[in-house]
Amino acid sequence: MAGQGSFVDDAEQRARWEGFKWTDVNAKAAAEIIARYPEGRQLSAVIPLLDLAQRQVGAETNTQGWLPIPVMEFVAKELDTSYIRVLEVATFYTMFNLEPVGRFHVQVCGTTPCMLRGSDDVFAACAKRGLKKGHTTEDGLFTLTEVECLGACANAPMVQINDDNYEDLTEESMAAILDALATGQTPKPGPQIERQTSCPVTGPTTLKKMAERNYDYRPQWTPTAGPVGEGAQ
Repeated sequence: MAGQGSFVDDAEQRARWEGFKWTDVNAKAAAEIIARYPEGRQLSAVIPLLDLAQRQVGAETNTQGWLPIPVMEFVAKELDTSYIRVLEVATFYTMFNLEPVGRFHVQVCGTTPCMLRGSDDVFAACAKRGLKKGHTTEDGLFTLTEVECLGACANAPMVQINDDNYEDLTEESMAAILDALATGQTPKPGPQIERQTSCPVTGPTTLKKMAERNYDYRPQWTPTAGPVGEGAQ
């Protein structure tokens, strides 16, 4: 997470989203989320409600979604709090987009592990397809953002695209992912090489049988009975 510097505040977007309200499905989901918290603590639901609102905006605009000011004001009313309390949260977490984005929000990690493992090659693949940092492509398909650590350092370099991570990338595999998305395909998320999650590329070094099936190691870990009676520790 890291703070965001700006958000959209113009008459056109205000007019577009002034009448925002939940869909029937999301209204039910919002009520269930708020009900998780004790009376007087509903503000704790602000993050999941903002996420729900961003996803609804995304569904209506065929994008990854963002949070116009009237939508954040709506969430504030839902939680019986002030708009500024909601804005504080939305501007703190980069999971919330504060300006329109494309259908696919390509967030490339540029922190040290990914940089050392080839994030420049990932950016090169993006650049060759017209993606520029901080911009959305003219067709509205891609928005490119450089972000801080996304927590998959062992599988660097990696990107997050909407809700999916793509790891162990090269310029070629990143290009293939973008091309697949552009043509309506669904590329496989996770490592783009032969690797089980984040285990070594040569295969597991511990608990090897777990790679084959859900093996129960617990009997091997049961400690032997110690001494009993007087003087036992």
